Amino acid sequence: MDAQRAKAILESPDMIAVKLEGEPVWIEHVDMENSMATVQVGTNPGNTQTVKTARLEEK
Repeated sequence: MDAQRAKAILESPDMIAVKLEGEPVWIEHVDMENSMATVQVGTNPGNTQTVKTARLEEK
C-alpha cells in the first residue's frame, strides 16, 4: 500500500486489517516523507518493525 493509505488506516476510527507478509500487524506510525511505517506484529507490543509501506497489505 502507499504511505497515504497507511496514514488513513492509522487515523481511521474503524478497525482495518493490515498484514505484513501474511502476519497481522497494527500500524503505530507512518513516516510520509520516506514511505515507512512502524508496525506492531501480532499481539506482542514489544515486537515492532519499521518497514516500507509498500510491504503492507490491506485485507
